[in-house]
Amino acid sequence: MRGWQLASFALFFGLWELAGRWPVSPAFPPFSTTFYALMELVKDGSLLKAYLITLQPLAIGIVLCSLAGIGFGIGMGLSRTVEWLSLPVFIILQAAPMAAIIPLLTYMYGIGLTSKVLAVIMLAAPVIVMNSYKGIRNTPPSLLQMCRSFQGTRSQQIAKIVLPHAAALIFTGLRLGLAMGFIGIVIAELLITPTGVGDLISYNSSVADYPKMFATIASIVAVAAISLYLLERLERRLFP
Repeated sequence: MRGWQLASFALFFGLWELAGRWPVSPAFPPFSTTFYALMELVKDGSLLKAYLITLQPLAIGIVLCSLAGIGFGIGMGLSRTVEWLSLPVFIILQAAPMAAIIPLLTYMYGIGLTSKVLAVIMLAAPVIVMNSYKGIRNTPPSLLQMCRSFQGTRSQQIAKIVLPHAAALIFTGLRLGLAMGFIGIVIAELLITPTGVGDLISYNSSVADYPKMFATIASIVAVAAISLYLLERLERRLFP
């Protein structure tokens, strides 16, 4: 980690400590207290148990989005008919207030794994589909003309030019989709059913154990940031 990154972390945590000791609010603990609470959650195993519950629907949702979303995006980019039928749907999904829509899944599918997986898909799928679609559509026409001038077939254009050119943007869509998936699963666990990390947040908030509540929230941010960082490193390695 670079020096300026360490300095930025030190500054952030230092300001957090000062704000907690001021205090800004009785419900806002200092960083040292929050860190100690995080260590307690790790030590007693409650944080690990919560993540084992939370990561299951997240992983299922992201895998489904990756398979179906990329395929759908590629289909939209290659076919005007599929684009005409599907593009408005995903544009609406991107702009829709998901925090208000996700609770409706409870009434449709009940409280359980299915509703949480759908919550992840509803937030992650539009990002993955639209990035895949744009990656296909942004293929330089000059490359396609060059392929046609060498008597290249449609399948050769797709396999040797379109998909390799779109691969980097498709992978970026996966990374952004994972970020949206984290948001979706947390919203689902807070609004649909109190399980996993959502249950830890809700319970500790209800008993006014704010250090553990903020520790759980901070852990979500840390896990999401580390996951996105690893995907970004993989993306740079695959598409320098």
